[in-house]
Amino acid sequence: MTIHREGYKSIGIGALIFGVINVISFTFLSGIIPWLAAVIFFVTLFVFLFLVSFFRIPKRGLTIDDNKIICPADGKVVVIEEITDVEYFKDKRIQVSIFMSPANVHVNRNAITGTVKYSQYHPGKYLVAWHPKSSTENERHSVVLENAKGTILVKQIAGALAKRICNYLSPGQPVQQGEEMGFIKFGSRVDVLLPVGTKVDVVLNQVVKGGVTVLATW
Repeated sequence: MTIHREGYKSIGIGALIFGVINVISFTFLSGIIPWLAAVIFFVTLFVFLFLVSFFRIPKRGLTIDDNKIICPADGKVVVIEEITDVEYFKDKRIQVSIFMSPANVHVNRNAITGTVKYSQYHPGKYLVAWHPKSSTENERHSVVLENAKGTILVKQIAGALAKRICNYLSPGQPVQQGEEMGFIKFGSRVDVLLPVGTKVDVVLNQVVKGGVTVLATW
Protein backbone atom coordinates (compact mmCIF):
# COMPACT_ATOMS: atom_id res chain seq x y z
CA MET A 1 0.00 0.00 0.00
CA THR A 2 1.13 3.53 -0.77
CA ILE A 3 -0.21 6.99 0.08
CA HIS A 4 -1.71 9.17 -2.64
CA ARG A 5 0.03 12.48 -3.30
CA GLU A 6 -3.23 14.34 -2.67
CA GLY A 7 -2.94 13.28 0.95
CA TYR A 8 0.52 14.60 1.79
CA LYS A 9 -0.64 18.03 2.94
CA SER A 10 -3.70 16.76 4.82
CA ILE A 11 -1.70 14.04 6.57
CA GLY A 12 1.03 16.54 7.48
CA ILE A 13 -1.51 18.93 9.01
CA GLY A 14 -3.20 16.00 10.77
CA ALA A 15 0.11 14.84 12.25
CA LEU A 16 0.84 18.36 13.51
CA ILE A 17 -2.60 18.67 15.16
CA PHE A 18 -2.25 15.17 16.65
CA GLY A 19 1.13 16.08 18.12
CA VAL A 20 0.03 19.46 19.52
CA ILE A 21 -3.11 18.06 21.15
CA ASN A 22 -1.25 15.23 22.83
CA VAL A 23 1.68 17.36 24.00
CA ILE A 24 -0.80 19.69 25.70
CA SER A 25 -2.82 16.76 27.04
CA PHE A 26 0.13 14.93 28.57
CA THR A 27 1.65 18.15 29.90
CA PHE A 28 -1.45 19.30 31.76
CA LEU A 29 -3.57 16.18 32.27
CA SER A 30 -1.36 13.10 32.63
CA GLY A 31 -0.38 14.00 36.19
CA ILE A 32 -3.87 14.76 37.51
CA ILE A 33 -6.30 12.90 35.19
CA PRO A 34 -4.17 10.21 33.48
CA TRP A 35 -7.18 8.28 32.13
CA LEU A 36 -8.42 11.37 30.27
CA ALA A 37 -5.00 11.92 28.71
CA ALA A 38 -5.01 8.29 27.57
CA VAL A 39 -8.50 8.62 26.08
CA ILE A 40 -7.48 11.77 24.19
CA PHE A 41 -4.40 9.99 22.86
CA PHE A 42 -6.27 6.94 21.56
CA VAL A 43 -9.14 8.98 20.08
CA THR A 44 -6.80 11.34 18.24
CA LEU A 45 -4.65 8.39 17.12
CA PHE A 46 -7.73 6.67 15.65
CA VAL A 47 -8.74 9.86 13.79
CA PHE A 48 -5.20 10.31 12.45
CA LEU A 49 -4.93 6.70 11.26
CA PHE A 50 -8.34 7.00 9.59
CA LEU A 51 -7.09 10.11 7.79
CA VAL A 52 -4.03 8.21 6.58
CA SER A 53 -6.17 5.27 5.43
CA PHE A 54 -8.40 7.60 3.41
CA PHE A 55 -5.50 8.42 1.09
CA ARG A 56 -4.32 4.83 0.72
CA ILE A 57 -3.65 3.21 -2.65
CA PRO A 58 -3.82 -0.57 -2.12
CA LYS A 59 -1.86 -2.90 -4.36
CA ARG A 60 -4.28 -4.80 -6.60
CA GLY A 61 -4.33 -6.51 -9.97
CA LEU A 62 -6.17 -4.23 -12.41
CA THR A 63 -8.55 -5.55 -15.08
CA ILE A 64 -7.41 -4.62 -18.59
CA ASP A 65 -9.82 -5.60 -21.37
CA ASP A 66 -10.80 -3.52 -24.41
CA ASN A 67 -14.21 -5.22 -24.51
CA LYS A 68 -15.01 -4.21 -20.94
CA ILE A 69 -15.84 -0.97 -19.16
CA ILE A 70 -14.26 -1.11 -15.71
CA CYS A 71 -15.58 0.53 -12.53
CA PRO A 72 -13.80 3.88 -12.11
CA ALA A 73 -14.24 3.91 -8.32
CA ASP A 74 -14.53 1.77 -5.21
CA GLY A 75 -17.90 1.75 -3.46
CA LYS A 76 -21.46 0.49 -3.80
CA VAL A 77 -23.71 0.63 -6.87
CA VAL A 78 -26.67 2.82 -5.92
CA VAL A 79 -28.26 3.66 -9.29
CA ILE A 80 -28.81 1.77 -12.56
CA GLU A 81 -31.32 3.58 -14.73
CA GLU A 82 -31.95 5.14 -18.11
CA ILE A 83 -31.71 8.92 -18.06
CA THR A 84 -31.56 11.83 -20.51
CA ASP A 85 -28.14 13.45 -20.43
CA VAL A 86 -28.42 17.23 -20.69
CA GLU A 87 -24.74 18.07 -20.42
CA TYR A 88 -22.97 16.42 -23.35
CA PHE A 89 -24.81 13.71 -25.30
CA LYS A 90 -28.28 15.31 -25.24
CA ASP A 91 -29.90 11.89 -25.56
CA LYS A 92 -30.79 8.75 -23.61
CA ARG A 93 -28.02 7.06 -21.63
CA ILE A 94 -27.74 4.29 -19.04
CA GLN A 95 -26.52 5.80 -15.77
CA VAL A 96 -24.64 3.63 -13.28
CA SER A 97 -23.75 5.42 -10.03
CA ILE A 98 -21.21 4.30 -7.44
CA PHE A 99 -21.38 5.77 -3.93
CA MET A 100 -18.05 6.08 -2.11
CA SER A 101 -18.15 6.27 1.68
CA PRO A 102 -15.28 7.93 3.61
CA ALA A 103 -13.93 4.43 4.29
CA ASN A 104 -13.53 3.56 0.58
CA VAL A 105 -10.42 4.01 -1.54
CA HIS A 106 -10.94 7.36 -3.28
CA VAL A 107 -8.66 7.07 -6.30
CA ASN A 108 -10.69 7.28 -9.54
CA ARG A 109 -9.45 5.32 -12.55
CA ASN A 110 -10.05 5.40 -16.31
CA ALA A 111 -12.84 2.98 -17.19
CA ILE A 112 -11.57 2.44 -20.74
CA THR A 113 -8.56 3.07 -22.94
CA GLY A 114 -9.21 5.91 -25.34
CA THR A 115 -9.06 9.66 -25.85
CA VAL A 116 -10.46 12.46 -23.70
CA LYS A 117 -13.08 14.28 -25.77
CA TYR A 118 -14.41 16.58 -23.04
CA SER A 119 -13.33 17.62 -19.55
CA GLN A 120 -15.33 20.18 -17.62
CA TYR A 121 -15.53 21.29 -13.98
CA HIS A 122 -18.90 22.51 -12.64
CA PRO A 123 -19.18 24.38 -9.32
CA GLY A 124 -22.30 23.54 -7.34
CA LYS A 125 -23.95 22.45 -4.12
CA TYR A 126 -22.89 19.80 -1.59
CA LEU A 127 -26.01 17.66 -1.30
CA VAL A 128 -25.51 14.18 0.14
CA ALA A 129 -24.05 11.99 -2.60
CA TRP A 130 -27.08 9.67 -2.79
CA HIS A 131 -29.49 12.58 -3.37
CA PRO A 132 -31.17 12.24 -6.83
CA LYS A 133 -30.22 15.82 -7.75
CA SER A 134 -26.55 15.48 -6.78
CA SER A 135 -25.69 14.41 -10.36
CA THR A 136 -26.82 17.76 -11.77
CA GLU A 137 -26.63 20.24 -8.87
CA ASN A 138 -23.53 19.29 -6.86
CA GLU A 139 -19.96 20.33 -7.52
CA ARG A 140 -18.73 17.89 -10.16
CA HIS A 141 -16.23 17.21 -12.93
CA SER A 142 -17.34 15.47 -16.12
CA VAL A 143 -15.02 13.64 -18.51
CA VAL A 144 -15.95 12.02 -21.82
CA LEU A 145 -13.78 9.13 -23.01
CA GLU A 146 -13.99 7.73 -26.53
CA ASN A 147 -12.50 4.76 -28.36
CA ALA A 148 -13.43 2.55 -31.32
CA LYS A 149 -16.03 0.70 -29.22
CA GLY A 150 -17.97 3.78 -28.12
CA THR A 151 -18.15 6.84 -25.90
CA ILE A 152 -18.83 7.14 -22.16
CA LEU A 153 -19.11 10.01 -19.70
CA VAL A 154 -17.63 9.69 -16.20
CA LYS A 155 -18.81 12.23 -13.65
CA GLN A 156 -16.98 12.82 -10.35
CA ILE A 157 -19.50 14.28 -7.89
CA ALA A 158 -18.80 15.95 -4.55
CA GLY A 159 -20.88 14.89 -1.55
CA ALA A 160 -21.82 16.55 1.74
CA LEU A 161 -18.27 16.01 3.06
CA ALA A 162 -16.31 16.20 -0.17
CA LYS A 163 -15.09 19.72 -0.84
CA ARG A 164 -12.44 19.09 -3.46
CA ILE A 165 -12.49 17.17 -6.71
CA CYS A 166 -9.14 16.51 -8.38
CA ASN A 167 -9.13 15.61 -12.07
CA TYR A 168 -5.98 15.03 -14.11
CA LEU A 169 -7.41 14.79 -17.64
CA SER A 170 -7.66 17.36 -20.43
CA PRO A 171 -9.29 17.25 -23.90
CA GLY A 172 -7.26 15.43 -26.55
CA GLN A 173 -5.26 13.45 -24.00
CA PRO A 174 -4.85 9.70 -24.64
CA VAL A 175 -5.60 7.56 -21.57
CA GLN A 176 -5.07 3.95 -20.57
CA GLN A 177 -7.62 1.79 -18.81
CA GLY A 178 -6.85 1.54 -15.09
CA GLU A 179 -4.65 4.64 -14.88
CA GLU A 180 -5.62 7.43 -12.49
CA MET A 181 -8.15 9.97 -13.73
CA GLY A 182 -8.57 11.81 -10.43
CA PHE A 183 -9.32 11.80 -6.72
CA ILE A 184 -12.23 13.03 -4.58
CA LYS A 185 -11.67 13.95 -0.94
CA PHE A 186 -13.95 12.65 1.83
CA GLY A 187 -17.01 10.78 0.59
CA SER A 188 -18.60 11.22 -2.80
CA ARG A 189 -20.06 9.56 -5.89
CA VAL A 190 -19.10 8.68 -9.46
CA ASP A 191 -21.65 8.39 -12.29
CA VAL A 192 -20.92 6.54 -15.52
CA LEU A 193 -23.14 7.25 -18.54
CA LEU A 194 -23.19 4.38 -21.03
CA PRO A 195 -24.73 4.07 -24.51
CA VAL A 196 -28.24 2.58 -24.43
CA GLY A 197 -27.96 -1.14 -25.17
CA THR A 198 -24.68 -1.61 -23.31
CA LYS A 199 -24.69 -4.79 -21.20
CA VAL A 200 -24.42 -3.74 -17.54
CA ASP A 201 -22.52 -6.35 -15.52
CA VAL A 202 -23.18 -4.99 -12.01
CA VAL A 203 -26.35 -4.97 -9.91
CA LEU A 204 -27.81 -2.58 -7.35
CA ASN A 205 -26.08 -2.61 -3.95
CA GLN A 206 -23.10 -4.52 -5.32
CA VAL A 207 -19.78 -3.58 -3.74
CA VAL A 208 -17.24 -2.85 -6.48
CA LYS A 209 -13.52 -2.11 -6.75
CA GLY A 210 -12.16 0.65 -8.95
CA GLY A 211 -9.97 -0.62 -11.75
CA VAL A 212 -10.96 -4.23 -11.03
CA THR A 213 -14.73 -4.86 -11.20
CA VAL A 214 -16.27 -5.05 -14.69
CA LEU A 215 -19.03 -2.43 -14.87
CA ALA A 216 -20.30 -3.21 -18.38
CA THR A 217 -19.50 -4.94 -21.67
CA TRP A 218 -19.54 -3.22 -25.06
